[in-house]
Formats: sequence, C-alpha cells, structure tokens
Amino acid sequence: MYVADSRAAGAGSAERAAGPGTDPARRRVAVAPAVLALGTVSLITDVSSEMVTAVLPLYLVAGLGLSPLGFGVLDGVYNGFSAVVRLVGGHVADRGGGRHKAVAVLGYSISALCKPFLLLAHTLTPIGLVLAADRTGKGLRTAPRDAMISLSSPPEVRGRAFGVHRAMDTAGALLGPVVAFLILRATVDGYDAVFTVSFCVAVAGVLVLVLFVPSGAGSPRTAPAAGHPRPTLGAAFALLRHRGIRRIAVCALLLGLATVSDSFLYLLLQDRLGVPDRWFALLPVGTAAAFLLLALPLGRLADRIGPWRVFLAGHGALLGAYALLLSSWRGTALPFVVLVLHGAFYAATDGVLMAAASQSVPEELRSSGLALIQTGQALARFVCSLAFGAVWTAWGDRTALLAAAVALAVCAAVSLRTGPTPKVPA
Repeated sequence: MYVADSRAAGAGSAERAAGPGTDPARRRVAVAPAVLALGTVSLITDVSSEMVTAVLPLYLVAGLGLSPLGFGVLDGVYNGFSAVVRLVGGHVADRGGGRHKAVAVLGYSISALCKPFLLLAHTLTPIGLVLAADRTGKGLRTAPRDAMISLSSPPEVRGRAFGVHRAMDTAGALLGPVVAFLILRATVDGYDAVFTVSFCVAVAGVLVLVLFVPSGAGSPRTAPAAGHPRPTLGAAFALLRHRGIRRIAVCALLLGLATVSDSFLYLLLQDRLGVPDRWFALLPVGTAAAFLLLALPLGRLADRIGPWRVFLAGHGALLGAYALLLSSWRGTALPFVVLVLHGAFYAATDGVLMAAASQSVPEELRSSGLALIQTGQALARFVCSLAFGAVWTAWGDRTALLAAAVALAVCAAVSLRTGPTPKVPA
C-alpha cells in the first residue's frame, strides 16, 4: 500500500496510463521503499532493545541486588547518553555526502554486539559500560536514519513517511516486552535467554539494514550549490543563524524543559489509581499502542496542515494528560484516557518534529541539523527529569506536576507566538 513507484523508468508509462487531466505526482504512492526498509529495521531492533528494557530493572535490582541509587545512575546513562553522541553521528554521516547508511549500520551494529556482554557483566561498572555502548550505538544511528527517511521522501509526504516509520518502530516496542515475558516463563535461566535472543534479533535487524536499505538512500538528491556550507560541525551549529531552524531548535528545547519523563508519568498514574505492581509494566504498553495507532494519521495530518501545528497540538495533548492527573477524577477510564493522550503526544511530536525541521535544513547538512535539534531536546528533557524529581522530593508529586503543567502551558504559548511560520506543502 505504501510502496513507492520507480522514479525514472516508470514515470513516462505511469503518466500515459493516468490519461489526460491526471496529475502523475498525485498518483505517486506516498512512502518510498527505503522508508519501509528502515521501518522494518527499527521494528526488529526495538523488539531486541525492549526485551532488555522490560527485564533490566528486575534483573539489576532483584537478580543482582543493585541498590535503587545504582539503578538510578544506570537509568540515567541508558536514557541520556545517546544525546551526547548524536551530533557526532550526524556530522560523520554528512561528511562525504553519502555516509548515512554506513553510520547507521555502525550504530545498529554497536548496539547489537554489546548485548552478549550483559551475560558477563554482574557489577555496576561493567553494566554501565555495556549500557553506555548500547546508547552510543543509538546516538550514532538516530540522525542518519532520520536523514535517510527525509531525503527519500518528497516534502509533501514527509510527515506520512515519518509516521509510517514511527508506527513500525512502536510495533517493535509493543512486541519486545511480550517476547521477554514468554521467554522468562519458558526457560530456567530466563535472563540469560532474554539477552541471547535479544542479540540474535538485533543481528537480524542489522542484516535487514545492510541488505534491503538502498546505499543511496542517504545521499542528497541535488548537488550542493556554490556557497553552501561544507558538512562540518561548525557548519551544523551555524545553521542556528537561520531564523527558521533557530526557532524550531529553541522551541523544541523550551518544550523539552517541561516534558516529564515517561517513568514519572507512570508512577503518578499508579499513585492516583493504586495500580498493583504486577500491572505496572503494562502502562507503557498503553502509550505504545496509542502511538502505533495515531502515528500515521497524525503524520498525514502534518502533511495537510503543516507539521508545526501538529507538533504544538501534541504538547496540548500532553498538557491534557497532566490536567487529568491533577484533577479529582478517579474513574476507571482515567488510565486509558491519560495513556491515549500520552501516546498522541508522541505520535504528534516524535517524527513530526523531524518533518518540520527537514523543511529548513539543507540536504548536505540534513543529518547534522536534525541531530542538533534532537540533542537540544533530549538534554532539555533530561534537565526536566532532574528538576521534577527534586521538586517531588521536596514538596510532593502534586506540586511537581502542577509546576510542570504551568511550565508546559507557558512554553507552548511562547512557541505558538515565536515558532516558525507554518508551511503547508503544495
């Protein structure tokens, strides 16, 4: 349904078949084969990574006896380390004008190869090194992968392309915990079996990337014009001089400063409803399911009305989730509504932000430019998590959530007034 037609050889025959009065461009199918291949890679890789993520807290705390403080350090490494190397991955991918696939292969390979070392790591330091290596791989591959999606898709369907990719990625996030649960039930040495199967699945993802993603998927469609910046880190930071890119980066950073981490939101929901511990692991599945169902429709909506409007609307959905958690409502529908709003937030922001940024970032700096925006947003969310945890400890969870809601409303209002002028593809 979403496989693109061949560009050159079939263009003339498609136009003749369309007949007079039919615009061939409108008949072109939305999503390129490279996008589907990259989505398949992300689906397989997310099955592998979420298998580990699902069992890691229990394995470290209950299995290895790691203290909560030690787990907190490792969780910070796991979730924040990739932001440090995203700019490096973006820069290396842009050098030479066609290394996006090579850098992505390197990133996916590093994440796959570190999985077996979890079988040997039994103390804080080696486990931290393994998780840092895994997040290094993720940081290296994210921007080149998104650049390949962007460069493989014409502007008028870019939101849909990112929506398809994120939906496939989220399908893997749904399957991973289920696979881990089944392995733990079926085997004696369950954790070792999970890590081993995770490694095998990750290798399969790398093979799909190598064999089925076209080598030219990350190459700019047009040669750099005279006077365009060379792909250097300095040139990437110089993109912030461009008014549109600077506004996107600043607004993404501001909104990231008011975006509470998923773990805190699930803990708040559990506290409000008294969700038993055995059901706690299912809360992220609700978010992922909503993300999966809404990613493509909201991506298509971004193509119609402009990605920036959808991006801001996604933060409105998150603000609605905050408001419900602050309200006195305790009905049985509360967790479903909150998780749907949370999934809608991700569906309207994750890939849509990259689609919005792709409208302004030049092709020869596409990977570096996207990495610059992603890094700022990731670091802002990390700061928000630290601040939220500090306020929760000092004044309670309700005060912390109220402060986050007020900050999000203010940042959204500022972004609405100062953000880039919305562009609707012709």
